[in-house]
Amino acid sequence: MSNNIWMVRAGERGYLADEFFTHRVVAIGWTQVGDLTSATTSDQVRAAYTRAYPNAKFGEIGNAVAMIHKFRSVLRPSDHVLSYDPAKREYLVGRIIGDYAFKPGEIRDYSHLRKVEWLGRVSRDQLSVASRNTLGSTLTLFSVPQDVWSDISAKLDTGARPGEPSAEQDEAEREGFEESRQDTQERAHELIKDKLLRLTFEQMEELTAALLRAMGYRARVSPKGPDRGVDVFASPDGLGFQEPRIKAEVKHRGAQIGSQEIRSFLGALRPGDRGLYVSTGGYTKEAKYEADRSNIPVSLVDLDELAVLVVAHYEKFDLEGRALVPLVKVYWPVE
Repeated sequence: MSNNIWMVRAGERGYLADEFFTHRVVAIGWTQVGDLTSATTSDQVRAAYTRAYPNAKFGEIGNAVAMIHKFRSVLRPSDHVLSYDPAKREYLVGRIIGDYAFKPGEIRDYSHLRKVEWLGRVSRDQLSVASRNTLGSTLTLFSVPQDVWSDISAKLDTGARPGEPSAEQDEAEREGFEESRQDTQERAHELIKDKLLRLTFEQMEELTAALLRAMGYRARVSPKGPDRGVDVFASPDGLGFQEPRIKAEVKHRGAQIGSQEIRSFLGALRPGDRGLYVSTGGYTKEAKYEADRSNIPVSLVDLDELAVLVVAHYEKFDLEGRALVPLVKVYWPVE
């Protein structure tokens, strides 16, 4: 068995799946790059790509070049390959038997080809939830993990077809589905944290103000200069006549906030104030103790909690807030 297994998408929503199967090939687009038979290195592929697409963005170039180079030079005859036919909900399972070739017109606008011996088809419905999620990536080309290949090959060998699931299978499906949902949520949470960490200090102040506005307050970032520990001010009326008056300090750095910094912040608060301290670097145990014993209510928000708050109130974010952290809502099916 080959050590390498690849998924090659049959175009957007698998519209080329029948042609892949009939012509016994897998293929990728980017026809304008031209014949890459002599382009054996990633740098040579990049040069061809930038000539063909001079207005491409930097990130787009990197992703495309990686895919094209992998298809051209990393895939090998004897590697196993999959493609998906969404109309039939089946994965085509095969083995690469040919070297890279450039053949415009054979598979519509997908001109970079490799010949394949198709071994059969496996129903998506027969695979585990974990396998289906892995294979659900929208990348044009990606490596398939060994455990997913084991699931695929087992179904291919037995010729299993969809049927009425047993109670045990149904329970395993629910458990796998829930694990997948939790895994997706955790990955999304980490990606949002990554996005927050890329904000500048000024943007983090603006985000804190946007969050408070989404929570129903009128908030503004304090003017630059001596702010006596107040980076963002918020209140129901925006002027501070109505309580609570929220005074926020924002620290956007890797180091934890210590007890002295919290004491200094608390010293600037007055009756009727509420303190909000936002630190993407977190807090020491002593700092948390100082906040807990304060007579004036104060909330310490770290990076994890900030990400949770952004998601919880995102639907009420104004345009300025959404521009700082662009997010999309994902709908997940329920049992």
